[in-house]
Amino acid sequence: MDEVNPGHDAAPAAPARAGDVLRAAREAQGLSLADVGARTRIPNRHLAAIEASDYQSLPSATYAMGFAKAYARAVGADEVAIAHSVRAEVDRIGRRQSDYVPHDIADPARVPPRGLAILGVGVALAVLVLVALWFGTELFHNRTATAPEAPEIAAPTPAAAPRTVTQPVPAVTTGQVTLVANDEVWLRVYDANNETLFLRTMKAGERFDVPTTAREPKINVGRPDKLTIMLNGKATPPLGDGSRPIKDVRVDAAAVGARLAGTPIPAAAPAPAAEPAPPRPLNAAAIPE
Repeated sequence: MDEVNPGHDAAPAAPARAGDVLRAAREAQGLSLADVGARTRIPNRHLAAIEASDYQSLPSATYAMGFAKAYARAVGADEVAIAHSVRAEVDRIGRRQSDYVPHDIADPARVPPRGLAILGVGVALAVLVLVALWFGTELFHNRTATAPEAPEIAAPTPAAAPRTVTQPVPAVTTGQVTLVANDEVWLRVYDANNETLFLRTMKAGERFDVPTTAREPKINVGRPDKLTIMLNGKATPPLGDGSRPIKDVRVDAAAVGARLAGTPIPAAAPAPAAEPAPPRPLNAAAIPE
C-alpha cells in the first residue's frame, strides 16, 4: 500500500484577497463600515464592494486602488500590499466593459445638407420679418387716415404756488460740550494758548466735559468716527469716517451749535489785547542839572 506524503500532495493555500484582509483588520478593531466611511469619506457601498472584491461595481480600477489604500490606512493595514493585491485581482477580472449601446444612424441620403438647412431657416425668418413690417405699415397708415383731428384746447395756466419762506434755525451758542467715546480712541483737548486740557486714550463709554471757561477749545483725535460730540445732550454728525486722524477742530459751544444748525462756524473771538506796560521811570542820574 502506497504511503501518502501530505507535505507534497497538499495544494498550496490561495492568497487571501485584499477585501478579506481589510475586513479582518476592521473587525479586529471593532469598527463598522460606517466608522471606516467616517474616517475615509468613502461611501459605505464602495467599502462593502471592496470587502467583497466586487471591483466591477466601482467606477474604475483607479478608484478601486485609491479606495482600498484609504481603507488600509484607516484600519492600520499595509496599504502597499493591499494595493498590489487589488491590482492583481483587477487584472484577473479584466477591464470593465462599457455600457454604451450604439444607436442606428439615419440614412445620410435622407438628411438634407447642413448648409441647405441653414439657408432654409434664414429665408423663413426673412419672410416673417417682411410680413410683420408690411402689416405694421398698413395698420399705421389706416389709423392715421381715420383718426379725427383733435381740437386745440388751451392748457390752463397753473396757479402760482404760494411761496414758502424757510426761516433759518438759529444756532445754539452756549451750553455744555461733552465728548463721548464710542470705542477706544486717542484724544487731546487744548485751548487757544495750546495748553492741554485732556490727553489720553479714552475707553468706550468714557465722557469728558469741555470746560465752558476754556477759550476756543480744540481737539486732535485719532479716529473721529469713534468720538461723539454733544451739545447740551444733542449729538452732532461724526467729524470723519476714521480713515485718517483730524486735528485743530473747534469744540466750543458756538462751533458745535453751528454744526448742529448746519450754518457756517463763526470766527473765533479775537484774543484780548495785552495791557500796556507802565511807563519806565527816568533815571535821576540821567536828568541834566
